[in-house]
Amino acid sequence: MDENGKLSPTFTRRAFIVLGAQAGVFGVLAGRLGWLQLWKGDDYRSQAESNRVNNIMIVPSRGEIVDKFGVPLAISAVNYTVVVVPEQAKDLNAVLETIRREIGLEDRLIKRTLKTARQSPPYAPVPIRSNLTWEQVARLELMHHRLPGVTITADKTRSYLLGEPTAHVIGYVAKVNKAEQQNATDPLLRVPEYRIGKSGMERGFESQLRGTPGRREVEVNVTGREVRVLHETPSKDGDKLVLTLDATLQQLVQDRLAMHQSAAAVVMDVHTGDVLACASHPSFDPNLFVTGLPPDIWDVWNNDPARPMNNKVLVGQYPPGSTFKMVTAMAALEAGVIDAHSTAFCPGYMEFGNHRFHCWKKEGHGTVNVIQALAQSCDTFFYKIANQVGIDKISEMANRLGLGQIYDVGIIEQKAGLLPTQAWKKKELGASWQQGETIVASIGQGYMLATPLQLAIMASRLVNGGKAVVPRMVQQIGSIKVKTPVFPSLNLNPAHLQMMKDGMDMVVLDPRGTAHGSRILEDGFAMGGKTGTSQVKRITAAERARGVRRQGDLPWHLRHHALFVGYAPAPNPRFACAVIVEHGESGSGAAAPVARDIMLAVQERAAGRTPSWTPAMQSDAPDGGVG
Repeated sequence: MDENGKLSPTFTRRAFIVLGAQAGVFGVLAGRLGWLQLWKGDDYRSQAESNRVNNIMIVPSRGEIVDKFGVPLAISAVNYTVVVVPEQAKDLNAVLETIRREIGLEDRLIKRTLKTARQSPPYAPVPIRSNLTWEQVARLELMHHRLPGVTITADKTRSYLLGEPTAHVIGYVAKVNKAEQQNATDPLLRVPEYRIGKSGMERGFESQLRGTPGRREVEVNVTGREVRVLHETPSKDGDKLVLTLDATLQQLVQDRLAMHQSAAAVVMDVHTGDVLACASHPSFDPNLFVTGLPPDIWDVWNNDPARPMNNKVLVGQYPPGSTFKMVTAMAALEAGVIDAHSTAFCPGYMEFGNHRFHCWKKEGHGTVNVIQALAQSCDTFFYKIANQVGIDKISEMANRLGLGQIYDVGIIEQKAGLLPTQAWKKKELGASWQQGETIVASIGQGYMLATPLQLAIMASRLVNGGKAVVPRMVQQIGSIKVKTPVFPSLNLNPAHLQMMKDGMDMVVLDPRGTAHGSRILEDGFAMGGKTGTSQVKRITAAERARGVRRQGDLPWHLRHHALFVGYAPAPNPRFACAVIVEHGESGSGAAAPVARDIMLAVQERAAGRTPSWTPAMQSDAPDGGVG
C-alpha cells in the first residue's frame, strides 16, 4: 500500500500473475481430470475392475476307472494337506519343528516350505506336506493350539486301489512337465502340481478323464484378500471309464504270475474280444507317482532285468516258438501243400543242404499227420513243408490270424511284432531270403516276433469259427457304451480250422500231448491249447564240454522262454489265453501250468463260483523240456 492506504500498482500486478498461474494450474488439472473421466474413463474403469476381481480356476475331479462289475480301480480320493499362513505363524521355524515332531516332517520339506514362504505374500497359505494319513491329521488337530496359522485342507488326488495288479493297464498320472506346459492349449495343464496320464488307460483316455475346469470370480481387497464370491461356473468332472477287466481275475492272474521271476498273461473272450485279464509281472506301485517316487526305488525299477515298468502283454516281443505251428499248418493247408491225409516221417531231425535241423525229441516222432504233429509238437513235420509253402504265405496267414498288428485298446504303448518276408529282408537287411530261414520261421523262430496279446487273438480266431475278432478293453466311456462290432469272417476253410482245434485239443487231452500234465481235471472245464518254447541261446559244443547240458545250467537271462496259448471249455470255446514265462525253459513245464490255473479260474468266475486256485498253491508241473 502507499501512504494514502491504496494498493500499489506493483502488488496488483504480482497478485494478478499469481492468480493467473493458479488458475492455469487448476485449468490444466481440470482438463486432465476431464480427459481421464470422459475419454479414458472406460479403460481405467476396466483396469480398476480387474484389479478388484480375481478369476480362479476350479479344477475338476478326474474320472473314475472301474472294472466290468463297477469295482473301482482308479479314483480321485481325498488328499489331506497341512498348510501354514506365515503372517499368522509368528515363528515359522518353531511351527515347522513342532510339526516335524508330530508327523516326522523331512528336512527337504522344511527347506521347501521356508523357501516358498519367502517368495510368497505373507498372507498366502503355503503347503507343507500332502497325502497325510488320518492318524497324522488327528495328531495335528490335537496340537492345533500350538500351531498358529496351521490348517488342514482337503482336495482330490489320484488313488489306485489295486496297485500293482492293474498298474500296466490303468497306468499312472504324474506332474505336467515343462514341454507339455509350453505346448498346452488347455489351461488346466498350467495349474501348479497338476497331473496328467503318462501311461496305460490314464494316458490313452486323458482328454475324457481330465474333465472341464470351472471358474470362480472373487472380489478381493487391495492386499489381495478375498472379500466375496461374485460368480461361479462349476467344473465338469471327467468321464467314468468302465473296463472289460474282471478285477478279481486280474488279481488272481497277477498272483499266479508272481510264482515266476518274469511272466505275463492275457485272457479274452473269443467271441466279443473283451479282455478279462491282462497282467505282467513284476509290476510297480502306481501310487508312488502320485505321492512322490523315491529316487532309489526308480533306480531299482530301471535296473531290474525283469523290466517291471514294461507291460509285457503289449510291448513284449518274443519268438512265438511252437505256438506258431498252427499258422504254418493253416498256410500249408490253404496252399494245398498238405491235406488231412498228409504225413511225414520224423527221425528226430531233417537234413537240408549241409545243415541238420533237429526236432526237440531226439529219437523222433515217427510218422505223423498234421493233427499229431501239433499234439506232439513235432518240429520235423513243419520243417518238411516250410519251403513248399514259402515265407511270404506263412507271414500272410500269420497276419490274417492277428499277428503283426497294433490294436486300438486304449493303451498307446504297444509293439507290432515282426512277420518277415522276402521283401522285408531285402529292404531292412539288404540281403536275400534263404530257405533255411523259412525252415526256422515255420516253428516260430528266427526273425518271427509276436506279443502275448497277438497270440491270444490268434488262438481266438482259430477256435471261434474263423471270425476276425479284435480285443476290446473299454466297454463304456461316460454315458456312451462301446458297442461290440460284428466281426467279419476270415474266409478260412472250416475243415482246416477243425484240424487245428483237434490238434490243440490233443495237446492237452491226449496222453502223448505236450501239455497233458497240465490238463484241467474238472468235468466241463477242459482246455485245449499249444505249448511253445522260444530259443534265447543255443548251448554250444564248448559249453557242453564244460558240463552245460541243460537250460537250467545257464544263467537265468540266457534260458529259453516258455509259452502257451489256450482256450476253454474245449468242446465249445469261450475264452482264450496266452502266457509267457520269460526264461522259463519250456512251454510244457512252466507256461502250461499257469494257463491251466488261469483257465480254470475264468471258467469258475463265469459259472458264478469262487476260483479254487490260491497263491498258496504250488501247481507248476515238472519241467518236461517240451516245446
